[in-house]
Formats: sequence, C-alpha cells, structure tokens
Amino acid sequence: MADFKMDADHSGLALDRGVQGVLGAALDRSEGALKVSGAARYGYEHSVAGEVAYGYLITAPAAKGKISGFDADAARSLPGVLDVILDDPRIPRQAAAFVPAHAGNDEIDHWDQIVGVAVATSFEAARDAAKAVTMTIEPAQGRFDTMANVADASGPPKDSRLQDMAKGDIDAAMMDAVVTIDQVYTTPNQVHAAMEPHASVAIWDGDTLTLHSSLQILHAAKGILAKSVGIEADKVRILSPYIGGGFGGKMLGPEAVLAAIAAQKVGRPVKIAMARTQLFHNVYRRTDTHQRIRLAADKDGKLTALAHDSVVSQGPDGGFMEPVALGSIALYDAPVRHFTHKIVTLDMVQAGAVRAPGEAVGMLALETAIDEMAEALGRDPIDFRKLNEPPVDPMTGAPFSTRALVECLDKGAERFGWAKRSPRPGQVRDGEWLIGMGMAAAVRINLLVDSQARVTLSPDGRARIETDMTDIGTGSYTILGQIAAESLGLQMDCVDVILGDTDLPPGAGSGGSFGAASAGSSVALACEDIVATLAERMQADPKDMTLKDGHAIAGNRRVPLSELVGSEPLAALGKISQGSNAKTYSQAAHGAQFAEVAVNSVTGEVRVRRMLGVFEAGRILNAKLARSQAIGGMIWGIGYALMEDAVLDQRHGAFVNHDLGEYHIPSHADVPPLDVLFIEHIDRHANPIGVKGLGELSISGAGAAVTNAIYNACGVRVRDFPLTLDKILGGLPDM
Repeated sequence: MADFKMDADHSGLALDRGVQGVLGAALDRSEGALKVSGAARYGYEHSVAGEVAYGYLITAPAAKGKISGFDADAARSLPGVLDVILDDPRIPRQAAAFVPAHAGNDEIDHWDQIVGVAVATSFEAARDAAKAVTMTIEPAQGRFDTMANVADASGPPKDSRLQDMAKGDIDAAMMDAVVTIDQVYTTPNQVHAAMEPHASVAIWDGDTLTLHSSLQILHAAKGILAKSVGIEADKVRILSPYIGGGFGGKMLGPEAVLAAIAAQKVGRPVKIAMARTQLFHNVYRRTDTHQRIRLAADKDGKLTALAHDSVVSQGPDGGFMEPVALGSIALYDAPVRHFTHKIVTLDMVQAGAVRAPGEAVGMLALETAIDEMAEALGRDPIDFRKLNEPPVDPMTGAPFSTRALVECLDKGAERFGWAKRSPRPGQVRDGEWLIGMGMAAAVRINLLVDSQARVTLSPDGRARIETDMTDIGTGSYTILGQIAAESLGLQMDCVDVILGDTDLPPGAGSGGSFGAASAGSSVALACEDIVATLAERMQADPKDMTLKDGHAIAGNRRVPLSELVGSEPLAALGKISQGSNAKTYSQAAHGAQFAEVAVNSVTGEVRVRRMLGVFEAGRILNAKLARSQAIGGMIWGIGYALMEDAVLDQRHGAFVNHDLGEYHIPSHADVPPLDVLFIEHIDRHANPIGVKGLGELSISGAGAAVTNAIYNACGVRVRDFPLTLDKILGGLPDM
C-alpha cells in the first residue's frame, strides 16, 4: 500500500513524469453521454425487483410546540396504504439524521418538522395518506429573529473550524487611524436548491441493509445510517454513483433513515423522495449573517487594523457554525486583527454547510468594505489591495504554500479593461442605463482529507479505479481517470472508474473543494506502486522509464504493459492523509473577480453585462471541467448579490418562498458571457498532485464584484444582501 502523510512534500510521482498528454486536457466528462441520454441511474431511479413501496414524509404545521396526539385512522384506511409510522423512536427530527430522536418524537422545534412517514403501494397513495394524518399541537412561542435574541448568543463550538482570535487592540487602532470604515453587512437565509431532490431507496435482505441514495460522503453516511437504524456498520451498503447536485446538503438526511425504517417494517423495498417544498425546511439552510467590518488605515493607504465580527443562527441541536471570517483571516496585511463569531439558537431547521461556507457570505461583506475603504482613501480598488498584500500569513506568520493574488489582479485588470473604468460613480450611461465596473478578491482555504483508492492494472492492459468517492456533477469520474491514464501511460478509454459504493475503499467524498486533491492523490499514489512494479520487471529505474500508449519504454526496449503484467493483475491501494504541512504552510486558493453591470436609472433594475474570474488553484486537472466549475461558482455569486433570499415569516418561522418558483436563482436570462482565466502554480506543499480547491473559490468574491459594480454605476451602496431593485431605487440620482 502506498500510504503518504503530508508531513513533507512528496518527492515526485509518475504523474509528473507522464507523457500521455491527457492530464490537464479539456476532455469531455466520461459519464456525460450516460447523463444526457438518461442511462445514468440516480438514487431514486434504481430498479428494484419485486414489489416496491413508496414513502411520503409527514410533517408538522408548526415551528414550536408539543404534539399531544395523532389521528391516523383516515390515513390508514385509504386504498394502497401499508403503514403510517409515527411512533418509532428512530424517526429523525432534524436535517442531520444523526441528531438523536426524542422518545415519542412529540417535540416540535422547527416548521415542517418530520414526525413520521406514510408508506403505500404508490407514491400518490403515500402522499394522500401523509396529508390525511392530523395532529393536535400545543403551541409554544418560537424564536425566529437572530438579532432579537442576540443577548443569548454563544461562542464557537470547541470543534469548530474557526475560533475567535485577535492580535492587538482593535478599538485603539480605530481611534488612532487616519481613515476608518465601520459598517454592518447582512445576508439572508439561503437554501441548497439542488436539481435532484433528496431521495433514497432502502432494501433489506435479512439483517443487511442496502441503500441507493444521493449522498456526498459515503463512508461517513454508512456509520451514521447503521447507528440510526440500530445495526452494525458492516451490515450496511450505500450506493450513490450519480448525484444531481450536492453543495453540502447531500449528507445522510432524514429520508434515507425513514426509507430504511419503513422498508424494515413493511417487508419490502421502500422509495422516498422529499417534495421540493419539504426540502426548504428539512435540509440544511445557510444561516443569515450579521457582519460588522472595521477597517483602519494610515495616510499612505496601509491597513493598520482589520476586524470581522459576525452573528449567525443555528437550530436546536445544531453543532455547525458558519465560519464567516474564514477568508478574511489571511487575505490582507494589518498588524491589528480581530475575528469573532456569535451563534444564536432559533427554532428553525439546522444551519449547515452550503456552497462555500464562510467565504461565500463573508467575502460579500469584506470585499464591499475594502471597496469602501479604497474610495475613502482616494485609491484604485486594485492598487489598494496590492498595497496591503501580506508577505506571510498575517495571523500565524507561516509562509504561503503558493499565493498569486497580485498576479490574478494584474492579469484580470488587463484582460477586463479595468483602465477604462471611471472612478467616479454614475459617469457612464447607455440611454437610461447607468454602467459600472466592480471587482473583488477571491479566496478559499485549501483542505486535504483522508482518502483511499485501489487501482488495478489487468493482464489486458486496462486500468480500473475503485473508491467510494462521489461525483456531484463536478467531474470526479473524468479527472480520476485522467490521473491514472497519465500515470500509467494509457489512453482514457483504457481506464474504468468505479465510484459511489461503500464496498469500495473509503474515499474523500465530495465537499469543501477537497475531493480532487484528496481522491486524486490517493489514485496517483496507487499508480506509483504499480509503476514501481512495472519498472522492476523492466529492470529499470522508474524515473528512467517512459509509459505511453500502453507500453513501457526503457533501455532501448518497448514492452506492452500486458506483457509486463502477466497472467495476474497488478493491484495497489493508495492512501493520503493530512499532516504537518497544513500548519507549516498557510494554504489557500486565490483569485480576482470582475463585473460590469447596467443599472436602470428609472426602475433600479440590474443587469450583469459581463464577468471575468481569474483563479490560481494549483494544478488544473481538466481545463474544460475547471472552467465549468468556475462558471457555476460565478453564477452563484450573481444569485447571492441580486436574488437568493429565503424569506422568513417571523410569525410562524416558515420560509414563505419554499419552492423554485419563488426562491429566485439566476436563470439563463440573468447570466451574461462569463470569462475564466487560470493561473497555474502547482502547489507541492498542499498534496502530492499539487491541486487546490476550485469550485468554492469561484463563488468567493463574485457577488461583491457585482455589488461594487452597482455602486460604480449609480452611486448606491446597499449593505443588506441581496440587492433587489427596491433597495437600489430610493438612492438613484434624479434624471
């Protein structure tokens, strides 16, 4: 087994010596044809032999209270109904299936909370039965307003990724500074809105459970599911080969546990898919945030202090804290630094990881404040950022693994035509449209997690990759195949990639933009072992052997790999884990976002006209898929700036726009031509293959670039996101 811990840089891989020419190439997704033709089976679509039952979640029409009784007689009498399960103590109460259920499951602490499941011979019958269940509720007063309950806030949990930290006296620094900014920025609750709903199919064979589902990190889900239903983990198998979007929400959810419970009770496989409206209250939300940014600068424009303090919310039993200041900690130089988080417990569904937790919302505030400070100092926003570029991590003093923010800023400014921007707002018009440019920095911390993969080179010269790593639409199948093909000297059609099955070695899973680095490194390490064996059989030093088109070349010999493999396949297990490099070096991916917008001077309508993202994320494994991820992140940035807002009814604790008709996200008409440029610096300190996270990086800063452009267009600065036209209209200049 090739087992490597990142306590030091790896000495080099066959991947780096590869000449096959597939790594980094703009290849199509290897599973793309299956997806567009409908041949790729998602969790709910799995075909099950024999009779199948369907479940539909029963939920409570209240946000706070106690259920004193159910009436399910009418539901149980409906045609096709097999069971109405209300009293099983294993029924999960929250978005996270591992939250312990309360005996009787009668306490309500968020709107639409799951209290049971109706099971029937058809989806329609199950839905009708669920809606026929009535319940008597003793209501209680709920807490739904974050700032109204801030006096009861707590600090970060001990296991939180981000703790409160400070260097120097922020109040004194603000008093002594020549120029200061002290503003509060707010962002609303947001939801995942993945294209594929949360869905599972549970099948029991004796005391063994098989679950077909849509989950991001399978090895973790396996243990949680086993604990939730009361069996040993080795009795559980989860399969999730295709996922229609995840973004932090496709962890083991309540529908998976309920499908397993229901299948066990009715004695047949059970399928459950959450209705879209149920997803809004029973899947992690992103918390609302209230962020105070304080900046202090001297007369030369150097920052002397930077503070980022936030208040976030969480539901009962929730342990996650949105790490709002995560991107702010090491982005700009300032001797005085101050970062705090407060958590307010509300009677709402748990808050969790949603699309770049921390940086996505934190950078909306910080990069708006940096824009405001640049204007107050009379400096160009790019020059101001470059002036405050730190030589080392300003919080820890650690050197950066790689950092190319200044290069991203410079190349982006040149490509976007930043020199043509008017520094004074409201100076450029196109009829009744006011035109403006804005920009923002982008940053995303870099992560590496434990991951294993098995690679097998067969006697016919084909390679097979096996790991329970998942593909949430980001291209795992393709890039893992490219890594193996480059390492072993194979054409892509000679590599088979098998993912999404807990019977396979435990991979990283998808999340935190760590998937490519972690799973990719484990594949590359496994290939390294195979290459060493091939070199031994070639009687050559691995560094002197070339692998190309299914052949090994060394010492004036060219031998087919099939001949070197012989009659028995060569198999190797690669394992990567984080080590001391995570502390020795400050690791993050960086970028620069640019936007041009038009603001209607009569209506306040905003149209994004063009955007550019320039990103440095280590080695680029696939140019096409990387660009696709970057474009997706930038589109989310548009949504965060202008649209996304889960509107909470403060009377009932319910989201009133709980469907994709009213929860607005960017459509084709909202998205202009998007340009993406990559600056490639292979990061040897981060992981053996030198990549850094990209997907969430491209969200970071994108929204602030849009809202800074709005200010440049019309002179209206809104600090309450999203910037809907009603917030802009009142500040527009007279015609």
